[in-house]
Amino acid sequence: GLDADISQASGIGLSSEALGDFQELKLKKSYRYILYGLNSARTEIVVLKTSTAEDYDDFIADLPDSECRWAVYDFQFEVPTGGKRNKLVFISWAPETARIKEKMLYAAATDRLRTSLNGIAVDISATEQSEVSYEAGTVPIAYFP
Repeated sequence: GLDADISQASGIGLSSEALGDFQELKLKKSYRYILYGLNSARTEIVVLKTSTAEDYDDFIADLPDSECRWAVYDFQFEVPTGGKRNKLVFISWAPETARIKEKMLYAAATDRLRTSLNGIAVDISATEQSEVSYEAGTVPIAYFP
């Protein structure tokens, strides 16, 4: 039942690739974003996609309409004083149309992933694309000093 699923979530593992790809993004700028999800057995957090796409809309398009995901996005922006900065953003994606059981599993497993990722500047929980759009003001475009 559901209780068993929730207790199972606390024992969810983290693939070595999940951490390795994050280090590649963070330290080597190998990727612009990483999409994470649960494996088919729901026992491990795995990398579903890495991307070097520069266009933020490409990332938005990769968020499925009715499935949960996690993502790390490396926002890069110019600062008024000159030069470029970057901030890592962690996004929990749980659309309204995702199955309740899946949303609960992902919610229970979020900490497992999030606490393993060092250097995240901003956390966003989103249920629809408008909440991760530039217009929403949640993504760090220019408000960082």
